[in-house]
Amino acid sequence: MIAILLLAAGASRRMGDRDKLLEEIDGLPLLRRQAARAVSAGCGPVLVTLPEDSPRADSLRGLDVTQVPVPEAAEGMGASIRSGVAALPKGVTGVMILPADMPDITTADLTRMAEAFATAPGPRPILRGASAGLPGHPVLFPDDLFAELRALQGDTGAREILKGNTVRLTLVALPGRHALTDLDTPEAWAEWRGSAMDPGNAGSDQ
Repeated sequence: MIAILLLAAGASRRMGDRDKLLEEIDGLPLLRRQAARAVSAGCGPVLVTLPEDSPRADSLRGLDVTQVPVPEAAEGMGASIRSGVAALPKGVTGVMILPADMPDITTADLTRMAEAFATAPGPRPILRGASAGLPGHPVLFPDDLFAELRALQGDTGAREILKGNTVRLTLVALPGRHALTDLDTPEAWAEWRGSAMDPGNAGSDQ
């Protein structure tokens, strides 16, 4: 059983007075859209980290996800991963971690990652989504690394864990720029919305 952990506890500071995760695509807040795709992948439980008392929680209403408040959200991504992994249910053999601000990630991408993990020969690898040969997200960690994930500090995410386990790392090719596109600024949103690089992706769950 593989859990999907959506990181949604960041402050969205580069968006000015807008919250990037509540920006709408096809009538849905980005966070709800990506959480619904994670649920549709059917890999296992879906967890979403959130700042405490955040209006983002309302966008998840009715979805089969576990909301994980992050009291130390201001610390950075380490706190978000730490809290999310600590909340994983028993029986999970891997966790697929991805920032929630990546609108090109589809249900099919998540399923591809899960299938690659389930069918990998030998010891379970670390899998990382890649596009155009460049590593990005999601990253799927096996359960023997959960203790290290629960001990993360700071705002560099799981970078040091990846550096220490390069021999276990396998890239999984995702189409277009799916593994790379994240939207942190109003300019990035405007460019993405006006782009024809990946026609139809914004409205597709696949």
